[in-house]
Amino acid sequence: MQILRQRRGMSRAVLGGLIGMSPSWVKRVENGQLHTPSLEMILRVAETLRVQNLAELTGHTMRVDLFAGPGHPRLPAVADAVNRFPIDSSGQAPSAAHLRARLSRAWAARHSAPNHRDVIGALLPGLIQDSQLAVRQADSGAERRAAQAALSEVYSLSQFFIAYQPDAALLWRVAERGIVAAQESEDPHTIGVAAWLTGQAHRDAGPHHYDAADDVILAALRHLEPLLHDVDDDVRAIAGALQFEVGYTAARRGNSGTAWRHWDAAREIARSLPEGYYHPVTSFSRAIMGAHAVTIAVELHSGTESVRQAARAEATAIPSRPRRARHRIEQARGYQLDGQPDVALATLAQAYEAAPETIRYNGYARRIVLEETEAKAPDRRRRAAELATKIGLLAA
Repeated sequence: MQILRQRRGMSRAVLGGLIGMSPSWVKRVENGQLHTPSLEMILRVAETLRVQNLAELTGHTMRVDLFAGPGHPRLPAVADAVNRFPIDSSGQAPSAAHLRARLSRAWAARHSAPNHRDVIGALLPGLIQDSQLAVRQADSGAERRAAQAALSEVYSLSQFFIAYQPDAALLWRVAERGIVAAQESEDPHTIGVAAWLTGQAHRDAGPHHYDAADDVILAALRHLEPLLHDVDDDVRAIAGALQFEVGYTAARRGNSGTAWRHWDAAREIARSLPEGYYHPVTSFSRAIMGAHAVTIAVELHSGTESVRQAARAEATAIPSRPRRARHRIEQARGYQLDGQPDVALATLAQAYEAAPETIRYNGYARRIVLEETEAKAPDRRRRAAELATKIGLLAA
């Protein structure tokens, strides 16, 4: 714990404050004067220090992924499609317009289906194969660039499916291929989307990847900014989404001023978009900025501010079911930070109603539910156990 704390540049007082304990408690744990803390406290420390693998904190050699959910039944088929060497060029590749229409339907299904991973997991193997074939069979430079843009977007869709599942190597393979295809496409919007997802992958890999996350996203912003005076709504939206991601990573670092400054920049871009506009990949829109404010406050570990922002943000204004569920989870984290576990649990139940697969694969939600299954209050313990059973944490 001491090594991980020092790597993050935290004093004992800061870490203690973030986990609700005194600096002397932190010192005694680090010096071995106290026995191993409870599982609830270990998880709280792991979240604060952004530990991806509990073995880093506990010293056990077994692999225990804190933020990974279960493997989806469709994961092997998607992994096979990604890993298969695309050398066979037989068969007629679909047109770029046909691929675009399939991608549009896939994104719409992702936003509207409660079990969105199941839906897009069924679509991805065919989309991966056909988009790779389209690139290989392109006859002209323009056709090849259009096919590369579609292939990059297929890899972007794949990242949404693979994220938070127990195959980090597959996620990175898809992210890297998406970036390469985006660069080959020379399309600003495609480049922005690929950078947005790659930056998230770096950030979620832990504090030692924060600089890489910033490098990718800021490079994409520098590429897009000279173009923003004469582009369509999608390109402006991806620029806004990238601005928020810089703020998100700053919040993970504990840099409040930088985090809120980039949130403000993202909000200005959102205000320039039409009232009902909603980006099909990132969900960036006017409606999403309230949810983004909750995320910033939660990542800064401010329970009071998280609850204040949660009260201002209206989740029902978010048309995407998985994104609405994600917002409910962020709200629940804020209520938990603010010492309102009953409200946190009720909010997670709302997340489950919006999109069961989102809460099933979200490490923060799983942690809160598991903690509350051991609550002293019988009613809360019962409700937590019921939700834990629904999302597969406890046997029925």
